[in-house]
Amino acid sequence: MAGSSLTESFLITGVSSGLGHGLAKACLDRGTKVYGLSRRTPPDLSGRPGFVFASMDLTRFEAVPPALDKLLAGVKSLHMVVLNAGVLGDIEDLADTPLDKVKQVMDINLWANKAILDHLFKRGVAIKQVVAISSGAAVSGARGRNAYSLSKAALNMMMELYAAERQDTHFSALAPGLVDTAMQDYVRDLPDDSRYPTVQRLKRARGTPDMPFPDELAPRLLDAFRRVLREESGSFHDLRAMG
Repeated sequence: MAGSSLTESFLITGVSSGLGHGLAKACLDRGTKVYGLSRRTPPDLSGRPGFVFASMDLTRFEAVPPALDKLLAGVKSLHMVVLNAGVLGDIEDLADTPLDKVKQVMDINLWANKAILDHLFKRGVAIKQVVAISSGAAVSGARGRNAYSLSKAALNMMMELYAAERQDTHFSALAPGLVDTAMQDYVRDLPDDSRYPTVQRLKRARGTPDMPFPDELAPRLLDAFRRVLREESGSFHDLRAMG
């Protein structure tokens, strides 16, 4: 993707902060046009050439079609759709997590992405590649990650199912590894609990090379997006295992 130009266009969700913001910034730095979606406007990106933005609350599925129609007015094709926006939810045992809390996480991490893809395809937008930002929690079964793990595992499967249905688009789920975002602020403030060793691992990793900031990680992810195109559509990958 190095050397790309405004002839390439990316749709990225969750661009106001965290990894989505880092990806949008890295794309713009490479000359790629970015269509950004999030609740809040990223002020440092909004004035940059090639950045088009629409506000959308992912918890309101009915808001997806008008937001996409506004954002993509006249757009017939996209090189890439990056389904990045997501929430962590509470770290606690699944047995102690009410169903409504699980549903909140699933709505944002899974069903909002379905709503986005379905409307894009309904509009007839030609999409070369879809990457869903997944997590190692999708496959680790780590205690305490309950709703988050469920949502990311289901997201992986959703990419596999769409890949079987739409042969003209390449789908993949990609875990970026540890990233220093606002999610880690929540983890940092959790009390020590021997039931959840993952929490201690995250606390130890913060501030080390094992947990880069989004702007540091984003260029590596963009290169990984290109590499997964060579793999089977619908597959899951972990950036840390890609070398």
